[in-house]
Amino acid sequence: MFDFRALRVEQEGAVDWLTLNRPNRLNAITGIMTQELCQYFSALQDDYSRRVVILRGAGANVCAGLDIKAQQENSEQASDVGPYRPAPSLSTVVRLMRRCPQPIISLVRGAACGGGFALALASDIRIAGASARMNDAFIKIGISGCELGLSYFLPRTVGLSVASELMMTGRFIGAERARAVGLVSDVAPDEELDAVGRQLASEMLRTTPLGLRKTKETLNLAMKLNELDAVIDLEEHTQLTCMESGDFKEALTAFVEKREPRFSH
Repeated sequence: MFDFRALRVEQEGAVDWLTLNRPNRLNAITGIMTQELCQYFSALQDDYSRRVVILRGAGANVCAGLDIKAQQENSEQASDVGPYRPAPSLSTVVRLMRRCPQPIISLVRGAACGGGFALALASDIRIAGASARMNDAFIKIGISGCELGLSYFLPRTVGLSVASELMMTGRFIGAERARAVGLVSDVAPDEELDAVGRQLASEMLRTTPLGLRKTKETLNLAMKLNELDAVIDLEEHTQLTCMESGDFKEALTAFVEKREPRFSH
């Protein structure tokens, strides 16, 4: 287990609950948190015992973005971050989140601003609490709104018009509108958010471990392709790989017998 200062990791079976743990600062991102996120997601790359990650924030907010005040005061170990620019290594966190084989579910409660918004967008699935308020805060601090992959993720998620509106103004988007434009999959009362995330993870755990990993991997690759034939070829190759796994037969048998599957790993 990791000995983290700014994060908390709790294992629940094959599910990791990853909590940003600076509630007194609205879980704002520091150099220490960035380093620990890099460490955590790097370790997941080859750890197939961890099948799903649920990302959340301690307290009433998921993440208020970069902790500029902490950097200006040098209150924590210095990193290579200027007072008005997210740590370069935070972009590494985004890349690691997309590359890790585990699906990531973000539970968005309260503020998800700037870097916090980027972490939510880098996740595979977002569920909003009723209190969720998300924005591209970078444009508000004198730099471009195009940062940490937002200009990649946001137009693909909500379309160019809504993405441009949010990125060019820094305007907040609440839970209900976020659901309406496809930014989040669902909205739940704040107090029920963990239960919704747990239920979603439990449904993922009923799939084969290889099938789940390959679904994320193939979706990532398919997003980069523009031709249907290329995508279908990719899918067919993935399916053949999954069928060679011993869990494929068990999944079929369990489906026919109407029982929970018992996978080998």
